[in-house]
Amino acid sequence: MNEQQFVETVKKNGIELDNDQLKQFELYYDLLIEWNNKVNLTAITKKSDVYLKHFYDSITPSFYFPFHDVVSLCDVGAGAGFPSIPLKICFPHLHITIVDSLKKRIHFLENVTATLQLTNVDLIHARAEDFGHQKKFRERFDVVTARAVARMSVLSEYCLPLSKVGGTFIALKGAHMEEELTESKKAISVLGGNLTNNETFHLPVENSVRSVVTIKKIKKTEKKYPRKAGTPAKSPIL
Repeated sequence: MNEQQFVETVKKNGIELDNDQLKQFELYYDLLIEWNNKVNLTAITKKSDVYLKHFYDSITPSFYFPFHDVVSLCDVGAGAGFPSIPLKICFPHLHITIVDSLKKRIHFLENVTATLQLTNVDLIHARAEDFGHQKKFRERFDVVTARAVARMSVLSEYCLPLSKVGGTFIALKGAHMEEELTESKKAISVLGGNLTNNETFHLPVENSVRSVVTIKKIKKTEKKYPRKAGTPAKSPIL
């Protein structure tokens, strides 16, 4: 996907990018490649692939969910900033909190935020299990996102404690989501969520399968969740 295809395809989905936003995506790509030489951020480095598999893919939740109505968004395990930074570029009004367990990735994102002149972005170095118990952040966000971090049963324990009641957890996943959703049904319910939508589609150009899963937070999460660091992955709620 070249830059013109990127612009045209997101426009078809209701997002019109101005020159400043396009420049931000260009700068983001340049920084990603520059930093990737010293910090392992991504195996995808070809420009057309980055625009498709990182930038476009990160924006796809907005095709199915009204981000214009969202104020606060928390991105768990954002890595190199996906999906939150592309979403922030497209929806500048968003107040973004990014959580990642690797300090080097946080340093990269600090550089991205400064270079792209993004405001209302908080970068937190923490494990999701610990972050979910901080009173300042627990059950405070309109939307919580995560992209390919873990299976849904585990991911729900990382993310649902951060969503406010009435808020939404959005997971960006690949193929075979029906199996994952069946496996995670108990976890989603126990943690206070309710599955509202699972949109499966193909990325343009290469036709690989993607899913955007939307879970509504309908009740408060019990205080014992998330469990201590490492436990959700080793012993998911099944």
